Amino acid sequence: MTTQLPFPQPLPLQVPPLLRALQAQGTVHRICTQVGDDAWLVTGYDEVRRLLDDHRLGRSHPDPETAARSGESALFGGPLGNYETEKADHARMRALLQPHFTPGRMRTFRHRVETLTGELLDNLAKQAQPADLHTALALPLPILVICELLGVPYEDRARFRTWTQAAADIHDRARSEQGLGELFIYGQELVARKRRAPGDDVISRLCATDGVDDDEIAMLSMALLFAGHETTVVQLGLGALLLLTHPDQWQALRDDPDLIPGAVEEILRAPGKGGGGIPRYAHTNIDIDGVTIKTGDLVMLDNGAANHDATAFPDPDSFDITRHAAGHLTFGQGARYCIGAPLARMELQVALAQLIARFPAMRLAVPIEELRIRGDVLTGGLAELPVRW
Repeated sequence: MTTQLPFPQPLPLQVPPLLRALQAQGTVHRICTQVGDDAWLVTGYDEVRRLLDDHRLGRSHPDPETAARSGESALFGGPLGNYETEKADHARMRALLQPHFTPGRMRTFRHRVETLTGELLDNLAKQAQPADLHTALALPLPILVICELLGVPYEDRARFRTWTQAAADIHDRARSEQGLGELFIYGQELVARKRRAPGDDVISRLCATDGVDDDEIAMLSMALLFAGHETTVVQLGLGALLLLTHPDQWQALRDDPDLIPGAVEEILRAPGKGGGGIPRYAHTNIDIDGVTIKTGDLVMLDNGAANHDATAFPDPDSFDITRHAAGHLTFGQGARYCIGAPLARMELQVALAQLIARFPAMRLAVPIEELRIRGDVLTGGLAELPVRW
């Protein structure tokens, strides 16, 4: 039995059988990454939750050139940051960005997201059937939203989307590094524009913050641009697919829209993934469930597997919008909890509520077996989602 990532996933949304078999054996497993390096895979909910907030693990490595890699992506394939200052650097980054993504700010922005969603669904209603829900809603909405928040021109979307896709490449490191470099140059251009003509947006507000230089603003802004749309594109597509393949729950949300917030938490928890999760490096020797992890070892905290741990979520492979799923680990945990979580939740709530209300009879236009999960980029997600209504 090979234990090299990614694990085969016969169907979209389904937990890989090999991952399920590993979970049955324990919570910590020796595996090979997709580039053949040794790593530890942690699959238990309690262990993943605890380790996500454990200061003994980090994204940096004491000797980056010798570190095991999880893939070829320049973003998540290997070590990031300064080993000596990682904790302080991360705290500074959060302090700079957190005020721009509070639940209160997201409530204020919600009406604008509702308007943008309505316009996209108006356009969808005019399309011939079958239509691709991915290109009609799941892809453009998160891009529109993050552009408005950051102050990025939406007309530049083809350019920066090319670079974010390149940066997310998990097979070609040179392409990933080039995409990341192009994004940074674009970020520098945006910062220069905001210096000349500031607006009511995150980049302009960062420019007005004391002690933050232009390169740091460019780096932070492009990190937000990437994370702020790539992951939500994936979650929106998979969320729609989950509901379309469970018509009884689609109908339940149509009958009672108050169920939407809870449904979104289940949508964030439920998709099965091909194994892997969040990479960390041990900064000291650590004992995890009786296994000794040595300093410098690569540890993959599989939050997807943790979200399917039966000790935390009974009958974990069933999709149930009434489940109390808010304890999922999709956004991480503790000091590294995703800054954009309030934004992602709000987008998903708005988009799914309007989609169900506008297209109550929507259904998949192809068998689920014909749908393809992308295996070439960091975030994965559907390549397309053909629907009829």
